[in-house]
Amino acid sequence: MTTILRPAISVVVLLTLLLGLAVPLAFTGVAGVAFPTQAGGSLVEREGRVVGSALLGQNFTSERYFHPRPSATTEPDPENAGSTRAAPYNAAASAASQLGPTSEALRGAVQERVAALGGGPVPADAVTASGSGLDPHISPQNAARQIGRVARARGVPEARLAALVAQHTEGPALGLLGEPRVNVLALNLALDGLR
Repeated sequence: MTTILRPAISVVVLLTLLLGLAVPLAFTGVAGVAFPTQAGGSLVEREGRVVGSALLGQNFTSERYFHPRPSATTEPDPENAGSTRAAPYNAAASAASQLGPTSEALRGAVQERVAALGGGPVPADAVTASGSGLDPHISPQNAARQIGRVARARGVPEARLAALVAQHTEGPALGLLGEPRVNVLALNLALDGLR
């Protein structure tokens, strides 16, 4: 029995040390040297203080800022055991709503969001949550739809904000992967920097 167990246990311990410790540490070290910003979480600093990550959405709600797409993240409700409550952009609870295209709950939520935006046609990403609930980007159409509101709240000409949105619109990755997008945090930080 020992002749069978000893090699099996040795292999499990060896592979655990190799694949569970050595390889992850090596990849972490290589990533830290080759891509230090990304390996550190793509943190965004302003005046020496971390204000967010370029990879995670934030819950901007003021009329003075561009708003992200809705977030589906939730957290346990401390007042009602066994249920959850909304916790927008909670990175510790990244998850989608799991509601499919035939879901009445999803349809109702989208209709409520469209009504809250004044009705009419709106970009899909203005009324639907991303798969992670933490998407930091919105479509250029969603950003353009918000220009009037932000311009009125800040007293800034709409043309100036349209130029700012165009300046912060990223094209598809490698010129062909994905859609054009606008990072909401970067756009709002540039907005705060307007003089």
